[in-house]
Amino acid sequence: MSADGAAEGRPPLVVIAGRPNVGKSTLLNRIVGQRVAIVEERPGVTRDRVEVEAEWLGRPFRLVDTGGWLTGGTDLDRKVSAQSAQAIRDADLVLLVVDSTVGLTDEDAAVAQLLRGSDVPVLLVANKVDDPSHEAAVWELLGLGLGDPFPVSAQHGRGTGDLLDAVLEHLPPDARDPDGSGPESSDVAGGAGDADGVVAVALVGRPNVGKSTLFNRLIGEDRAVVHDMPGTTRDSVDTVVDTPSGPIRFVDTAGMRRRSRIDEDTEYFSMVRALRSVDAADVALLVIDATEGITHQDQRLAERIDGAGCPVVVVLNKWELLDAERREEVLYQLGQKLHFLGDAPVLRISALSGRGVHRLLPALGVTLEQYHTRVPTRRVVEVLRRAQQAQPAPHGARIMYGTQGATDPPTFTLFATKEVPPSYLRYLERMFREAFDLGSVPVKLRVRRRGS
Repeated sequence: MSADGAAEGRPPLVVIAGRPNVGKSTLLNRIVGQRVAIVEERPGVTRDRVEVEAEWLGRPFRLVDTGGWLTGGTDLDRKVSAQSAQAIRDADLVLLVVDSTVGLTDEDAAVAQLLRGSDVPVLLVANKVDDPSHEAAVWELLGLGLGDPFPVSAQHGRGTGDLLDAVLEHLPPDARDPDGSGPESSDVAGGAGDADGVVAVALVGRPNVGKSTLFNRLIGEDRAVVHDMPGTTRDSVDTVVDTPSGPIRFVDTAGMRRRSRIDEDTEYFSMVRALRSVDAADVALLVIDATEGITHQDQRLAERIDGAGCPVVVVLNKWELLDAERREEVLYQLGQKLHFLGDAPVLRISALSGRGVHRLLPALGVTLEQYHTRVPTRRVVEVLRRAQQAQPAPHGARIMYGTQGATDPPTFTLFATKEVPPSYLRYLERMFREAFDLGSVPVKLRVRRRGS
């Protein structure tokens, strides 16, 4: 098992590698049974490493889809290839995927040479063998020197069961089954069960504001591809990091633009994945390029995060590039355009140099503590009584009783004699926020009328 996996007791790591457009993402989606990686009939769609939890016959493992390997190309192509090489070094098993309809290429040979020089076991996967009549062509792949190829059709599922049986044979012994006899218990949690209690922090923002640079800075490695071309990140990429406050799952999302400017299917699905990450997150880091100020799209993203009931930490990146006058202007824009975020923490950082990034984890800790706040009913009733004495509700409405019904975010149920106007509910929310030190996290108030 890879060093990191062995140290953490995590499931073994299986890496899917190969040149662009051979069907790596389709194979990942086939194995996990859902569309996790973005698939399009165009090379270069996958750029970052996408890691998911998978299992076969009760045996959990981690599955990583890498960007396509290229021997040359642009600077971005070289960075994507470097990501693939790093994933291979971390792997317990590599699945080298080759397009059987094309045959051997120079890129296939280059990846095979890299794998032959490593200590990682490799299974050669001949993809796009859609029917038995195509199987004869796969034996050309023996020239790669990686053993017999497994003929599969990732798109239709043909042969993937045999491939997964071979995957289990090449994985390290199951840590939950020391004698190596295989999994017999039905208690298979895998990584997904372990992740249920892990705090999720989503990095959200427009394209090219520095999300991936900050993500790599936080996790301590070049996991996401960083390039000055907007839209480099296509999938949401996540990594769990141990912090003094406990494990945190950082999720790097694709940059989100206005829907009218989305002109590619791939970019549309990237935006959908990013929005799902926001909905599932415990905290969102709204990353803003300070050199461009607070744009209309930054404002729309903040509204989307606030509407999801997700607490937010505002990150003004590239702060070191601004002079004193420009800094004052950006802070003024922040107060004017993002006023609805209330007292959300605002961090001024440089993701590239790391300046100010050390303040991020403490700010997340405070926000999460507020997000998980539990208030005794006695204190809720006391605040309601003081609030109504200072400012009675209009139209003779009266709150008789209140209690906190849920956390994440703090949610209060109020029992009233008649309908309570929204303006008064905002007043009560402000009183709760001040009395219970709830900062900027969302606060939900639910009103039940007496006798309803």
